[in-house]
Amino acid sequence: MREIFEAELKQVGDDLAEMSRLVESAISRAGTALLTADLQLAQSVIASDHAIDALERELDERCVLLLAQQQPVATDLRVVVSALRMSATLERMGDLARHVAQVARGRYPAHAIHPLLEGTFAQMHDAATRVARRTTTLLTTRDLTVAANVERDDDLLDHLHQDTFAAILGPDWTGTPQETVDVTLVGRYYERFGDHGVSIAKRVTFLVTGDFADDRGQAARA
Repeated sequence: MREIFEAELKQVGDDLAEMSRLVESAISRAGTALLTADLQLAQSVIASDHAIDALERELDERCVLLLAQQQPVATDLRVVVSALRMSATLERMGDLARHVAQVARGRYPAHAIHPLLEGTFAQMHDAATRVARRTTTLLTTRDLTVAANVERDDDLLDHLHQDTFAAILGPDWTGTPQETVDVTLVGRYYERFGDHGVSIAKRVTFLVTGDFADDRGQAARA
């Protein structure tokens, strides 16, 4: 029975890593679509979000069965419950990537981002892609150095998010009302994406160390 349980736990870990890889691809493609006004790429992100959703459902069903049939305790219980929470977080990260792609699709053939902020959003795209890539690495290695790097990228996203507000409220802003709305929304999507990456980093840290950093602030913004 123990061997079966350990095999199921490994599958849970593999599913989380696969979800993270799908999210990594989605946010990378969504950001590229946004910056280049690539309709086909935006459509591909939107269409592929169902795969992330389906994997979350499968993973959650597996975790519920493990709780019901194996009644894990101590470290095993921590792993299963954390997996449930992280699968929901990854699913939300996939949704945020889809939201970015939907903005890109909605403005095609025009660019959604005003030229004044193209550089800022290119940096947000790079930072969010790093968050996603490092999240995948973290889930497969549980390397706490990677967790710290995720938090640093989130700090950068927060800073860049504030830069978008400074720009649209500044005297040089000439964007249309629609461009103002798009900048506000997409900036928020990226900022929240980073927050969710930090939430996963904190949960992996909890699994490794047993110390749980309070992420209620992150959850409140989910």
